[in-house]
Amino acid sequence: MADSIHGHEVLRFMIASGKAYTRDSLKQEILTRYGGDARFHTCSASELTADDLIEFLNGRGKFLTESDGFRPDVSQICEG
Repeated sequence: MADSIHGHEVLRFMIASGKAYTRDSLKQEILTRYGGDARFHTCSASELTADDLIEFLNGRGKFLTESDGFRPDVSQICEG
């Protein structure tokens, strides 16, 4: 099994892309980049699937909703 990937890595690629995501398009991007077996962690959670990570980040206010989807809220990203 691959090492766990920090959720900040996902937020960084979202920021770098400059585009908005839907839940489905973000999940597809995560699966394409990291594979279906990838697991993720954050400063306070571990063993997250792509779906779990998206739900976790959304629940923690890490996304800004826009008319075309959502983007990371850079003001809500910790330095961990």
